[in-house]
Amino acid sequence: MTARKQQLLKRHRRNKRLFMLVALVALVLLGLLVAWWLVPLSLVLGWIAHEAWFADHLFYRPQDDYCYAFPPDALALPARLEEDRLVVVEGDIGMAETLILEVRVTASRLGRLFDPQVWIGDDRQDFERGVDGRRYLNLSGQQAALRDGSLRLHGRFCTLAGTATLHALGNPDYAERRLLIVAPHADDAELAAFGLYSRARDVAIVTLTQGEIEAERYRRLGLDAAAAARFKGRLRTWDSLAVPLWGGVPQSRCVQLGYYCLQLPAMAAEPQRPFGSRESGETDIRNARRHNPLPLPGDADGAPSWRNLVADLGALLEHFRPEVVVTPHPELDPHADHVAATRALREAVAGSAWRPETLLLYANHLHDNDRWPMGPAGGGIALPPAIEPLPADGLWSPGLDAKTQLDKAAALAMQHDLQAPLAPKRRLRRLIQQLLAGRRWPATGADEFFRKAVRRHELFWVRPCGVGAPADRAPGLEQTGRQPLHAMIAADFHTPAETP
Repeated sequence: MTARKQQLLKRHRRNKRLFMLVALVALVLLGLLVAWWLVPLSLVLGWIAHEAWFADHLFYRPQDDYCYAFPPDALALPARLEEDRLVVVEGDIGMAETLILEVRVTASRLGRLFDPQVWIGDDRQDFERGVDGRRYLNLSGQQAALRDGSLRLHGRFCTLAGTATLHALGNPDYAERRLLIVAPHADDAELAAFGLYSRARDVAIVTLTQGEIEAERYRRLGLDAAAAARFKGRLRTWDSLAVPLWGGVPQSRCVQLGYYCLQLPAMAAEPQRPFGSRESGETDIRNARRHNPLPLPGDADGAPSWRNLVADLGALLEHFRPEVVVTPHPELDPHADHVAATRALREAVAGSAWRPETLLLYANHLHDNDRWPMGPAGGGIALPPAIEPLPADGLWSPGLDAKTQLDKAAALAMQHDLQAPLAPKRRLRRLIQQLLAGRRWPATGADEFFRKAVRRHELFWVRPCGVGAPADRAPGLEQTGRQPLHAMIAADFHTPAETP
């Protein structure tokens, strides 16, 4: 996690300890001054209330405004609500396919007990209980209803301000471009972009790490800690190469680099030094690369170093020559491996003979709210909390039909890391929230990502790559005599890298 995320957690835990201390004093006084039996009853009722309404990790006030800036070419059209119909007061959305409505949402009294819901036609987007601030609804896919004046918006357990601003952003269909998806771990590509890559005409997926840590549940198979980590790493390596086939991406377009979980930031700090696994005892990344479709620079010594990671990514850029790279959002997604993955990509692009045009950034984790996207599976994806200003990136939010959503849920169900059963405490919490707070979870899987990731939208921030436009040959190659790496390894494309 980033330093900011650690500070938020530290503050949250401090406030929780203070609250528990005050509650303990109040319980002691209640037992002494009223009746002793009120103490255990209050403890049980307090715990139930906590699980139902206060167990969310929300590291900001629901009354805080979200802070978003949009690029200069995005339209900002004044709009208003008239008898629950959204009317654009002035201007036209033109050919824009991504529509974001900036509006103030205010929870009702019941909106402090139940999740406030905004219904946009047949779509539902949820917000924080007690919300009272500027929020950003995702209206993508609702263009026809908006144009003919039939798009209806109404709140349940909340109200919407009468005036709003509609931000309209136009993008090409990036599924028609050459894509490279950077996944720090197996399942990141599916969580963020299954809908995109399952309809892309030319896509490759590179997974950076084996995903071997936190393998305690595999020890029930009679394995010690190191063996369990190695086994989990093998399973998730297989996931990274096999699961994309469900979305139409063959194994020949999937690459596993075999670096080790939560070691990427340390590698970045000391680029020449190798960093082996924290748990499996392994130090040679070639063990995870035996099924790769092409040789890579890191195969030479198998060292898990930043230098090799950047070189591997540079080789993949030159081989697949993507016009668009899909990678984690370095400001929104706080996972340390995710931040480091995009940093490594940037360094690789800077030193590569191939220059992608565009980055599509995704966030599978958040600093401030571990329930985003809020609400049940199948709903739309409103913009996430952004309490601190973010870069003024564009947005692209393609839609997923019901069949693609089901296929995406099936792809997640194939991921070994998302198959773990819920702990008894979490099952009990869900039951309490279902009975008292009206929350629902999908039947497709128990992991929280089945609720968060299987939606009617996917959401990407669009950022120019910033280091030049793509070209078939980088400037100066003729003078240096250097041959692009994709040409050098083309003949070996169907030959797996050699492993010891």
